Amino acid sequence: MPPVTGIEEVYSAIERSARLAGVPCSADTVRPILAAYADGLAEAGVVYSVSTRQDAPVELDFTVTVPTRSGDPYATAVAHGFITPAGHPVDRLLADLQDRCTISEYLVDGGVVGGFNKIYAHFPQDVQPVAKLADLPGMPPALARSLDLFARHGLSEVAMIGIDYPRRTVNLYFTRLSEESRAPQTILSLHRELGLPAPDEAMLAFARRSFRIYTTLSWDSAAVERICYAPPPARGWDPEALPVPVTARVQRFVDEAPRAYEGEPIVIAAVKWAPEGEYLNLGPYFQLSPLMRKVISAVHNGKL
Repeated sequence: MPPVTGIEEVYSAIERSARLAGVPCSADTVRPILAAYADGLAEAGVVYSVSTRQDAPVELDFTVTVPTRSGDPYATAVAHGFITPAGHPVDRLLADLQDRCTISEYLVDGGVVGGFNKIYAHFPQDVQPVAKLADLPGMPPALARSLDLFARHGLSEVAMIGIDYPRRTVNLYFTRLSEESRAPQTILSLHRELGLPAPDEAMLAFARRSFRIYTTLSWDSAAVERICYAPPPARGWDPEALPVPVTARVQRFVDEAPRAYEGEPIVIAAVKWAPEGEYLNLGPYFQLSPLMRKVISAVHNGKL
């Protein structure tokens, strides 16, 4: 498949992936997001994902990297009507991060049904101590309240933050994970303290392979609302090796979703725990950004 050249190529790939997943795709929902962040699409990382929370997917999410040269992605979202500032701390958090750290790339996230939802700041070359991030004025107070919990479980450095504007939640992506922080007893202890269901053996084995552990916090709760374990993206995948069953439709989506590279799909799989239980997110990449190629290479070479 030739390299991506613009909005139509990316939209066509997202539309076809949505059909494979059985999710209705609206051009009026997706194209405006791609158009707003069109600068750099030729080399953008693009990944689409579905959740196993329901028997059949009800949404197909897509994430696109945005180069820092394109300016402030929050300002772009406001200008295009994706975000309406309301004086909430969520509206200032990205600016706080821009002042605090050197961001290597941004990512924007949307759904083919629900539209625009997230902006990510990715700073793998300027990893931040979580305690410093807790001091940011726009950060949910729940982070400061959780610092001792994170420290006890080896979660101390953050490489990326995702900001969900409609839900007013924040994801912190912990990196440089030690063997101890991924050990079964550590994960079980963390879940007990968070009041989340205990993982079974298959889930523990999956979580132990994580290169990123991320948590969800909000301004409406003093607790960590959700935790997720994400092994590094891998070339090829085996549905039988996953800790939860995957339907034939989801398997076909992962296998056949368009990709702008040769060979087997590069897939990211993440298991998430929330009070209502656990589920899996599966995402085949359409295209990798140059930075993500470096990150994946470093992970697989044991350098990150």
